[in-house]
Amino acid sequence: MGAFTLLALLLLAATANAGTVDGLLQQYRSEGAGELSTNRGAALWRREVTPAQGSGPRQCGSCHGSNLRQAGKHARTGKRIEPLAPSVNPARLTDAQKIEKWFRRNCKWTWGRECTAQEKGDFLLFLSNQ
Repeated sequence: MGAFTLLALLLLAATANAGTVDGLLQQYRSEGAGELSTNRGAALWRREVTPAQGSGPRQCGSCHGSNLRQAGKHARTGKRIEPLAPSVNPARLTDAQKIEKWFRRNCKWTWGRECTAQEKGDFLLFLSNQ
C-alpha cells in the first residue's frame, strides 16, 4: 500500500470519527447533558467504583489501561482490547451503534449501572481527544 493510499484511508477514518462523535455528542445534549468536559471525562475514566455485585473495585483502566494508545486486557477474561485512542486506532469511534453497545456493557460491568447522557458525553469527548 502506497503512502498516498494510507494517508487517504487515515483521513477518511478521521472524518468518519468526527461525524460519529459529533452526532452522538449532539444526541447526549438532547437527552439532557449539559456542557461537556474533557477533564470531567478523564476524571470519570479514573474513577474507582466497587459495584454491588462482582469482585473488588473497578475503573475503566482496569481493562483498558491508563494509556489509551496501548492495548488493554479484560480483567476477567484476559482478552486483548485494542487501543481506544483514535490517534493510533482509526477504527475507534466510527460506529455509533458500537459506541452505544460498549457504553451499555462497560458502564454496567464497571459501575454496576448504565451511564447517564452527561457521563457518556464527557467520556466520548475525552476519548475522541486521545
